[in-house]
Amino acid sequence: MTASTPHAVGPVLVTGAAGFIGFHLSQRLLGLGLQVHGLDNLNAYYEPSLKQARLRQLQAQPGFVFHALDLADRDAMARLFATHRFERVVHLAAQAGVRYSVDHPMAYLDSNLAGMLTVLEGCRHSAVPHLVYASSSSIYGASRQMPLREDQVTDQPISLYAASKKANELMAYSYSHLYQIPATALRLFTVYGPWGRPDMAIFKFVRAILAQQPIDVYNNGQMRRDFTYVDDVIDAVVKVMAVPPVASAGAAAHRVLNVGNSAPVSLLDFIGCIEKATGIEAIKRFLPMQQGDVPETWADTTALEQGFGVRPHTELQLGVQRFVDWYRGYYGDGSAA
Repeated sequence: MTASTPHAVGPVLVTGAAGFIGFHLSQRLLGLGLQVHGLDNLNAYYEPSLKQARLRQLQAQPGFVFHALDLADRDAMARLFATHRFERVVHLAAQAGVRYSVDHPMAYLDSNLAGMLTVLEGCRHSAVPHLVYASSSSIYGASRQMPLREDQVTDQPISLYAASKKANELMAYSYSHLYQIPATALRLFTVYGPWGRPDMAIFKFVRAILAQQPIDVYNNGQMRRDFTYVDDVIDAVVKVMAVPPVASAGAAAHRVLNVGNSAPVSLLDFIGCIEKATGIEAIKRFLPMQQGDVPETWADTTALEQGFGVRPHTELQLGVQRFVDWYRGYYGDGSAA
């Protein structure tokens, strides 16, 4: 499958299709003429109305089929895979949130572990040619070795969310080894953009700034993040899903790729971009570091660039402006948010 020959494959399953990244990916794949089966349980982790609004846009397009399913429903998942014989599976559904995992650990069991297993079992019994799934930059833990490379040791996660994503990589590798399932893990770095999740920093900041309320600035602002615009992430997903990994030299057909902007930005500079886009100065409330958080992320994207010709290109100020424009268009002046 390539962007120029979108009809080269059969149906694609996107889990978490009503979520932030899943919505954008589904839009792109539909634009390429592919049939997209979107799966989502539309849970209430954040405002379901936002998920419903994304879903309505997808359902208005030809080629989109929606399945209201929970990943942990083994029988329903098995029937889904047996019925449709997907050519590609992009597994994005998960219980998100590093900070949320500190206080709500049980929420990660069904979605991130049992859910991953039902997807792997579906791929196994249906002989899916390529599984692409979302991992996270959080699995690097508090590593000070920058930029973060895929071959670094990642056995010291500092949040349960990170541990669950590391477990996903191990589970997928074992299935690739045992059942010859080609699989690619994408370690995503702080994805942002229109239709983003309300628990993400940019969403919280814009909401508070437009309402002239204080924003919480953790670690007294001494943090850096590799902010990655969602369209650049989708570019990477589409290119990667077209080319399954191949087993070689005793290694399974499993690969790991960083997907980031490879340009870390300080938290205070990020807030400055939001201030410029909104025209409002933020009221900052400086706080200590939160549990499970890390001071810096910075992706080494050499493998992605050399292997797939993908290099994120959206400037932070432009991406932030697009988010603010979307937010104002969706919520009006922000007072209804």
